Amino acid sequence: MAVQPEGTPCWTDAMFGDAEAAKDFYGEVLGWTFGEAQSEYGNYTQAYANGKAVAAVVPPMPGQEEQSAWCLYLASQDTAATVSRIRDAGGEVLMEPMEVGEFGTMALAAEPSGAVFGVWQAGTHEGFEARGVPGAYCWAEVFTRDPERTDAFFRSVFPYRVQRLEDEAVDFHMYNLGEETVLGRMRMGEEFPPEVPSYVNVYFTVEDCDAAVAKATEKGAILRFGPMDSPFGRFAALSDPQGASFSVIDLTTTKGEMPKTSEVD
Repeated sequence: MAVQPEGTPCWTDAMFGDAEAAKDFYGEVLGWTFGEAQSEYGNYTQAYANGKAVAAVVPPMPGQEEQSAWCLYLASQDTAATVSRIRDAGGEVLMEPMEVGEFGTMALAAEPSGAVFGVWQAGTHEGFEARGVPGAYCWAEVFTRDPERTDAFFRSVFPYRVQRLEDEAVDFHMYNLGEETVLGRMRMGEEFPPEVPSYVNVYFTVEDCDAAVAKATEKGAILRFGPMDSPFGRFAALSDPQGASFSVIDLTTTKGEMPKTSEVD
C-alpha cells in the first residue's frame, strides 16, 4: 500500500441533510456518479469521476444536523500521534481516532481559528483515486481570521515548509511537502461577513468554469466570487443549495504570470 506523505490532502466528504439532493446537484455540476450507500457506515456514499473515487456524501446521524460543509482529510501515518500534536499545538479534537472497518482510521479536528479538517490513516482506502481531472479534487485553502496562529499550528502538526505569496493585495501562504505545494492559507478580510467562520475551501476541477457556474446557479447554488482568471486557472467560489462552500476551477484556462514567492522562516 502506498503511504501518502504526512499532511497530504487525501480525501474529502460532506454531510448533507438531504443527501439525495446533494447527489443530484453534484452529479449535474461535476458529472459525478455514485456507488451504493454503505448502510453499515451510516449510508456513506462514494462519488466517482469517470469511475475513479473522488469524494463522498453522507446523511447526518440523528442529532448531528449541522450546516453542510466539505471536510478535507490530511494524511497521517499514525492518527493517535497526529491528534496528540493537534492538542499540543492549540487545536481542538472534535472526534477522537476511530477505526472505519478495514478502510482506515479517521479523526476530526479544528485549528485554532476554528477551521475544521479531518485526519486519515489509510487502510484499504488510500484516498483520492484521481486528482486534477474533471470532477476530481485539485486544491484547497484554509481561510482564517488568525493567520499567524494558523500557520504556526499547521507547521507544528505536519512537516510543512511555508512560502509567502509576494503580493501586497493578499496575505496568502503556501504549505509545501518537499517541493510540492499541497495546501494554501488565506487571511479572511473585511469582505467576509463577521458571522462567517474560518473554514477550508475545497476546489474541484471542471472542463469549463463558466458552464459549471451556470449549471450550479441554475440548480440553486449561490455564486460568491468569480469567475476569475488567474495563472493557475479560471475559477469561481460557490455555495451549494444546502450551504456547503466549494470552488470550481478550469486548470486549462490560465492568464497572467505566476506570482513570486519567498520562504517563511
